[in-house]
Parts: sequence; C-alpha cells; structure tokens
Amino acid sequence: MTEIIQAINAFAWGPVMLLLLLGTGIYLSIGLRFATVRRIPTALGLLLRGRKGQGEGDISPFAALMTSLSATIGTGNIAGVATAIALGGPGALLWMWITALVGMATKYAEAVCAVRFRETDSDGNYSGGPMYYIRNGLHKRWHWLGYAFAIFGSLAGFGIANTVQSNSVSEILSDSFAIPPLATGLVLMVLVGAVVLGGIRRISTVASWLVPFMALSYILMSVIVLVTHLEYIPHAVSVIVDSAFNGSAAAGGFAGATVMAALRFGVARGIFSNEAGLGSAPIAHAAARTNEPVEQGMIAMLGTFIDTLIVCTMTGLVIVIMDVLPSGESGAVLTSMAFAGAFPGGEYIVTIGLCLFAFTTMIGWSFYGERCVVYLAGTRGILPFRLAWVVAIPVGTVIQLDLVWLIADTLNAFMAIPNLIALLLLSPLVFRLSREYFNRGRD
Repeated sequence: MTEIIQAINAFAWGPVMLLLLLGTGIYLSIGLRFATVRRIPTALGLLLRGRKGQGEGDISPFAALMTSLSATIGTGNIAGVATAIALGGPGALLWMWITALVGMATKYAEAVCAVRFRETDSDGNYSGGPMYYIRNGLHKRWHWLGYAFAIFGSLAGFGIANTVQSNSVSEILSDSFAIPPLATGLVLMVLVGAVVLGGIRRISTVASWLVPFMALSYILMSVIVLVTHLEYIPHAVSVIVDSAFNGSAAAGGFAGATVMAALRFGVARGIFSNEAGLGSAPIAHAAARTNEPVEQGMIAMLGTFIDTLIVCTMTGLVIVIMDVLPSGESGAVLTSMAFAGAFPGGEYIVTIGLCLFAFTTMIGWSFYGERCVVYLAGTRGILPFRLAWVVAIPVGTVIQLDLVWLIADTLNAFMAIPNLIALLLLSPLVFRLSREYFNRGRD
C-alpha cells in the first residue's frame, strides 16, 4: 500500500506538476505584463487601506490576507527551507525566489477569480475558491473538477495542516522541554478549538493579531543575525547564485548538489511554502469585504511575497551565513543549529516559531476544509467538520504519520490540478478585468 502511494506521490509532485505550476505562473505573469511585480508598492498601499474594507464580504481585505498567511506561514518556512537547501544546496534559495515572483501572478489570479465568482451560503456567509470559479466561470463540462477539488481539499488538511502539524509541535516540545506529546495535543486541541468553532470571523481576528506578531518577531530575530554578520552577506548571496547555476561541491557531511537538484527542491519547497497554485488561499480571499476583484488580487499576491521572498529568505540566509550545511543535518534541526550558532538560546527561536506557525496553519486550513465541505454538503456539514478537525489534533501526536503525510501530500497535488486548469481557462477574464481596472486609473 505504502509503495503504491509513494509511486503516485512521486508522479503527482514530479517534473510534470512542477512544470505546470511554474509554467502557469510564467504564463500569467506575461499575460499581466508583470504587473504583479511592478505594482508591489500599489498592493502595499491597498493593504494598509484595507484594515476595514468596503463592499460585500465577511472580513476585511487585511484580515483575509492574514487568514491566508496563517495557513501558508508554517513549518515550511523553517523546516522546508532548510530541507530544500540541504537537498538542493544553497542555490535552491534562488529558485525559491524565482518561483515566488511568478507565483505572485498565480496567487493574484486565484483571488481575482475567487472574488469574481464567490457565493453566499444558506447562513449568509461568503464562500469562494476554485470549486466556485469552476462552477460559475466555466462550462458545465468542467464542473466535475470543482467537486474533485472540494473532495481533495476537505481531506488533505487533516494530514499536512492538522495531524502533521500537531505531531511536529509535540516532537519539538518533547525534545526541548520533555513535555508529553499527548499533553501537547490536548492543549492544542483546546486552543485551536476555541478559535475554529467561532468560524471565519474569529479565525480572521486571531490571525490578524497573531500572524503579524509572529512573522515580524521571526524576521526581527533573523535580521539581528544578519546585521551581526553583515560582512558575510555578499559572500552568502554569491554562493546562492553560483550554486543555483553551477551546483554545490561536497563539504563534510553535505553530499553536494547538482543544478537540477537546486531547481527541483527550490521550486517544490517554494510552492509548498507559499501554496501559489494549490487553490487554498483564494478560499480565504473570497470572504473579503470588497467589490473589486483586482484589488483583492493585489493584496493576495503579497502573501507569496511575504511568505517566500521575506520569511523564507531570512531562514535561508541565516543557514548559509552560519555555514551549518556541512553538519549533514536537515529540516528544523538545521535551522535550529544555525540560530543557536548565531547567539545563545537561538534554538528556542526556532522552537517557538514552529509552535506558533503550526498553530496558525491549523486554524487557517480549518476554514479551507470547511468551505470545501460546504460546497459538497451545504452548511449542515460545518459543525461535524469543525468537531472532527479539533478531535484529530491530539491523535496526530500519538501515531506514526509517515503514511498520513504521504497521502495528504498527494492530495495537495491533486488539489492543484483542477485549480491550474481553471486558472488557465479563466486567464482571458483575469487579463481583461486587470486591464479595465488599471485603465480606470484606480491604482
């Protein structure tokens, strides 16, 4: 059974999928004339003015972005970056940057379509995302893709965004402070339950406070490391660029990496971190109070910018500057080693960061899964889903999750396929809405 799922996973996240994800981003970037890169200052201005929002919706544009970031800023920013660098060499970080730049166009298009084709459920709450822009924007011959996305989305979160997250937190707290895993799981269950059972408004409120705090704190600690090692930054950047195009030589426990390895792991981990193309983030952006799809699209693209080009970059630079790759370690251990070498107690930054990032991932993804269930079963499925989500948390701390991770990771890939097909088919509409908006001089 495991071998079969491994084979499916290898295909699902193989070169074809990575090419489809990257290719869609490049195509959308060109079609938008790279507006997603050129208009970053405009997007930042919209974000600052979007604390309340104007128009129909459940939460402010700012809260929608924070909800989206609560799900995307997770263990991938700490452990995922380290894994990419350990397997692909420092050059993987450059390919993560490139993936993020084109991924901004994908995230932009997702949010534009989400707001354009969203609906209200029987309780009056807004629902949107790939399943809705497939149903409301495409011919009925494509509607089965919406159901496929909703099925994969409602199930995938229980792995990567729930049990795997609680397991990661319980492991690191057990190793660092000898806290029993089940105790960690039960505390997480209570904390996450208190947020999730309150619905999108409570999730967005918590995310609006917690996400900026945890992201800025982690960035600040990283900046301290960079400032105290300022003279090493130019060399680190040159190593990253050289490794991306020439590969990495072996050193100590580090086996070395080819250019293809840097490309593969940089692209894969970049997408895993910022979720551009998976179709998850537009579910949150569909709830924003706005009547302008393009404005929410620009706010949404900042999620990829913040997640990868800022937070992941901090992790990557600290690892390269502190020269911990020869240790042969990977994942969160490698990041922890880098911070511990920078200043006393630095490893606790990674521990606290992982706990906070995992918590926000659990609350953000719960909304994604819930909206997928609403699409499939209506609002009567909301309470059972929320209860199942909360109950699954402590289970993740006491079971082996290798197979669960593998299945969930595969389901994530299956989420992306319907979403990318829909984005490509709806791209003429995205281009037209964008031209009309910018021609009105609204920016």
